Amino acid sequence: MKKIGFLSFGHWSPSSQSQTRSASDALLQSIDLAVAAEELGADGAYFRVHHFARQLASPFPLLAAIGAKTSRIEIGTAVIDMRYENPLYMAEDAGAADLIAGGRLQLGISRGSPEQVIDGWRYFGYAPPEGQTDIDMARRHAEVFLEVLRGQGFAQPNPRPMFSNPPGLLRVEPHSQGLRDRIWWGAATNATAEWAAAAGMNLQSSTLKFDESGKPLHIQQADQIRAFRAAWKAAGHEREPRVSISRSIFALMDDRDRAYFGGDESEDHFGYIEADTRAVFGRSYAAEPDVLIEQLKKDEAIAEADTLLLTVPNQLGVDYNAHVIEAIMTHVAPAMGWR
Repeated sequence: MKKIGFLSFGHWSPSSQSQTRSASDALLQSIDLAVAAEELGADGAYFRVHHFARQLASPFPLLAAIGAKTSRIEIGTAVIDMRYENPLYMAEDAGAADLIAGGRLQLGISRGSPEQVIDGWRYFGYAPPEGQTDIDMARRHAEVFLEVLRGQGFAQPNPRPMFSNPPGLLRVEPHSQGLRDRIWWGAATNATAEWAAAAGMNLQSSTLKFDESGKPLHIQQADQIRAFRAAWKAAGHEREPRVSISRSIFALMDDRDRAYFGGDESEDHFGYIEADTRAVFGRSYAAEPDVLIEQLKKDEAIAEADTLLLTVPNQLGVDYNAHVIEAIMTHVAPAMGWR
């Protein structure tokens, strides 16, 4: 068995070719797609977070709304850029959304990727301390967030509060028990995956990672996953970790699929996501189901991960994306042993 979810970037565009022409369209259709995915038997609805862009940004209202409209599906992010976050306020938002969803949040967090503006986190009021980088700041925000999610009191109560307090130091509320174990780190390198393991976070690996060997993405990711699990074991954590990877996978079932994705013989390619950082970008999979199954059997990272996130073209609308998910769930997942 493998958990299968979708990952949406939540793009919108005023183009006549887009089914999401406004932020309202992107948000409301995200809710509808999560409901449809649950009905189709999928396991997760995940959303990317980007600031200063025509994409989904503030995730917690969306996650809470999906939590109120569904009952089983996992609801998550991949990923929240921690450079932009107040970890205590984030813990309040996350706790509230998780309680609304009945404990189904799976929050992916990370240092984040290059954004639409230069040092966008500065506009949000954050800057790394002297001698540190934005990467250091993101990790520090993450560490505070994880500590707060433990639910231990740390704040000195007012001796004359407006409302009566429980005894002892106070914590941020609402607190959702168990959410601490459902935090994931989006890692672009093996070393970062090992750091996430030591911190007791699950692992998310994207459709790209920093190139560390020149090998295809799926092989580099499989190595990364094995390094993560070894570091997790060495850290002595009691629970078993989870690992997700994302992929663009399309089963060509009809003329629409062939028009959108047919003839896509894409391969991994290498480039620069940052000025001095070479990355490997993963291929898309698009083929008739029997061919697709044989291709996916050769993907070492899919075999290593327990969770697969299908990137969806959200601007093509809810009905088409539900069709994409259904095709994988019905015609690919059983043959792969995922169901």
